[in-house]
Amino acid sequence: MAKIICVLYDDPVDGYPKSYARDDLPKIERYPDGQTLPTPKGIDFKPGTLLGSVSGELGLRKYLESNGHTLVVTSSKDGADSVLDRELHDAEIVISQPFWPAYMTAERIAKAKKLKMIVTAGIGSDHTDLQAAMDRGVTVAEVTYCNSNSVAEHVVMMTLALVRNYIPSYNWVMKGGWNIADCVARSYDVEGMNVGTVAAGRIGLRVLRLLKPFDMKLHYLDRHRLPESVEKELNLTHHTSLESLTRVCDVVTLNCPLHPETERMIAGSAAANRSRSSSMARPISLAGARSSASSTTPSETCQQSDFPLYSFIASIYASVFAYICSIASLYFAAMASRLSLPFAVSKPFSIVKDSRTA
Repeated sequence: MAKIICVLYDDPVDGYPKSYARDDLPKIERYPDGQTLPTPKGIDFKPGTLLGSVSGELGLRKYLESNGHTLVVTSSKDGADSVLDRELHDAEIVISQPFWPAYMTAERIAKAKKLKMIVTAGIGSDHTDLQAAMDRGVTVAEVTYCNSNSVAEHVVMMTLALVRNYIPSYNWVMKGGWNIADCVARSYDVEGMNVGTVAAGRIGLRVLRLLKPFDMKLHYLDRHRLPESVEKELNLTHHTSLESLTRVCDVVTLNCPLHPETERMIAGSAAANRSRSSSMARPISLAGARSSASSTTPSETCQQSDFPLYSFIASIYASVFAYICSIASLYFAAMASRLSLPFAVSKPFSIVKDSRTA
């Protein structure tokens, strides 16, 4: 029987929820591209409950223990004295999440002699040493598509909030002010603006589809050009370089995975210089940016206080959890994780990730 370690974030500060804003989740049978959702034979948790924290346990405990497996759930993941490190020596499966990752380094993988699978209950694998996993024959899996729509919706929200100057305006109201001029001085309509996505895979293309009704001029940068029919449907302009994209766009969203080619893409590019230039009549803004592609921390991304996103960046990093950990995306992740575990405890298998997963 297998030992599974599940690394999840802590419960809410006020305790695990006893009630929710909704009694259930909207019934969705397919993702936007037609792919069906995970369909395990049975679940022993109620859809719509908080599964991603330690008390939620991804809805796996009853299922695993009824099949004779051992489940260790913890939020302690960093340092040699962490629960993760103490339990790794005989673990066969490690599950964690993109924004509360178990960093599976080469050292940790070497320590886990029985390890067969590393699962991300979400998308992304940049917290795992992939070469070390391959060398040891350890499967690295993710729940493709589980939160792609959540991310796309979040990008649209961030775009509207950024262009309409929502966060600074909200702060004025919370301070008891009614400073209309301060609120509207940097507030615009998105209608007619140029918006572009770096990468047009599942997330990027969904963003473009969601933005189309706003009558915006849509652009994308991707080495894989979309079908002509899609370009015509959405009236898209394709670009072959970041400089070309940022030259015409008011807002750019990064929807690409982290790998050596995309790391620090914005921080060291002409786009960053253009963003910080006071001589530009229309400085670029980054909406819903993946932190790893721009930089590693807000302060490193925005090293100058005149960077247009500087006052907004804290809101992006604070609210980024909202799109990665929505109740619905966690539900999808939990169902898919349940489907994958029976394979892992029998023998390793390989998953080849599409370069356009994100």
